[in-house]
Amino acid sequence: MNINKIKSHFPIFDNLVDGKRLVYLDSANSSQKPKIVIDKLTTFYEKEFSNVGRSVHSLAVNATNKFEQTRDMVKKYINASSREEIIFTKGATEAINLVATTYGQKFIEKGDEIIITELEHHSNYVPWHFLRETKGAVIKFANCNENGEVNIDEIKKLISNKTKMIAVTHLSNVTGAILPIKEIVDVAKEKKIPVLVDGCQSAPHLEIDMQEMGCDFYAISCHKMYGPTGLGILYAKKKWLENLPPYQGGGGMINEVKKDKVTFAEIPNKYEAGTLQTAQVVAFADSIKFLTEIGIKNIIDHEKQIMEYSLEQLRKNNSIKVIGNPKNRGAVISFTIKGIHPHDIATILDDDGVAIRAGHHCCQILHEKIGVAATARASLGVYNTKEDIDVLVKSIENCKKIFDI
Repeated sequence: MNINKIKSHFPIFDNLVDGKRLVYLDSANSSQKPKIVIDKLTTFYEKEFSNVGRSVHSLAVNATNKFEQTRDMVKKYINASSREEIIFTKGATEAINLVATTYGQKFIEKGDEIIITELEHHSNYVPWHFLRETKGAVIKFANCNENGEVNIDEIKKLISNKTKMIAVTHLSNVTGAILPIKEIVDVAKEKKIPVLVDGCQSAPHLEIDMQEMGCDFYAISCHKMYGPTGLGILYAKKKWLENLPPYQGGGGMINEVKKDKVTFAEIPNKYEAGTLQTAQVVAFADSIKFLTEIGIKNIIDHEKQIMEYSLEQLRKNNSIKVIGNPKNRGAVISFTIKGIHPHDIATILDDDGVAIRAGHHCCQILHEKIGVAATARASLGVYNTKEDIDVLVKSIENCKKIFDI
C-alpha cells in the first residue's frame, strides 16, 4: 500500500501541533476522517438535506434512498444475510444497551446468568449490570490470563443451565487480544445461548463476516471506522429482531396508533425511532467505500507490520512494560513507564506532536486485575507508519529525561 497516498486523504495531517508533525496514535479512541467523508457531510447539509422516511418531496426521497443505500452497503460489508438485520443507532454503546434492555425485558429473570469477560469495555458491562440491579441477573466474568487474553475454556467452565447470554469483546481495547469468536459461538450454540459481540475495535481492523462468525448480535462504532461521530450499527439476527420488543417509542417505529393500542413497524424501522442521524448515515457510505477500496486484508497486513515494529522498539526499553502478550493481537498497545504516571506520559508526548491516550480506557476491571490504575495506549490506524513509531520512541526518551529516569 502507498501509505503516503492514503494519508493524503486525511486533511488533519496537513496541520501541525505546536509546530510539529501530528503523529496520531489514538485510533482506538476515534479514527481520523478522510476528506470524502467530510465532504459528503458538507454536501448533504448544503444541497441534499431532508429527514428520511416521511415526506414525499424530492429532497426527502433522495435522502431516504441514500440512507437505505448505506444500509445495503453495511449489509454487504459485514456479510449479513438480510438488510433488515442492520439497525442504525447513536453508537455501539446504544447498540449494546438496545440488546440488553429488550432481551432482558423479555427473557431475563431473577437468577439468570450473563457471561462477560474481564477484558470488557464499560459499554459491554454496565448495560448488563442494569439487569443485575433491576431483574436480579447474575454476571459471571471469564478470567483473562497473564497474556491479557481469554481462552475458550474460561468461558466454557462458566456456562450453566441458567446462562442466558454471552457478551464478549472481539478485540480488547487494552491488551489488543483478539478473542476466538467462532469457537465461542459454536460452544454457545450447543447450549442454545445467544452471543453478543462488541465489535468496536475489530470492525476497522479485521475482516468481519456475520455468516462465518455466526453470532446473534454485533455492535459497531462508526467513528472508529473512519466515519462520522454519533453513529453506530447493531447487527442482529432477524429472528431476534422479530421477537424482541421495541427499544424506544416515537415516530418512525409505529405502524398504527389508536387510543387503545399501538402496533409497530416492520424491522428494521421497529428499532429506529425518531429522527435519525441522516447525514452521518449517508456519509458513512463513503467510509465503507474508503475501506473497501484499500481492502481490509491490505489494512490487516499493514497494521500487523507496524504493530510488530512498535512492540520490537518499545521492548528495547527496559523502563517500558507492555501490557499483555496475546498470541492473536490487534493494533493496540498499552504500556507503562516505571516512575512516570500515564497522564504525564501523554502530556509530554503531546508536546512532541504525538497523540496517545492515557487512563483506564473504560476498562477499570481489567486495570484492577493487572494491578495498575492507568496505562498509556498507542493504537494504530491505516495512516500510521514506522516513522510514526520512531517519533513515539524518541518522545518517550524525552519523557524519561524530564523525569530523570
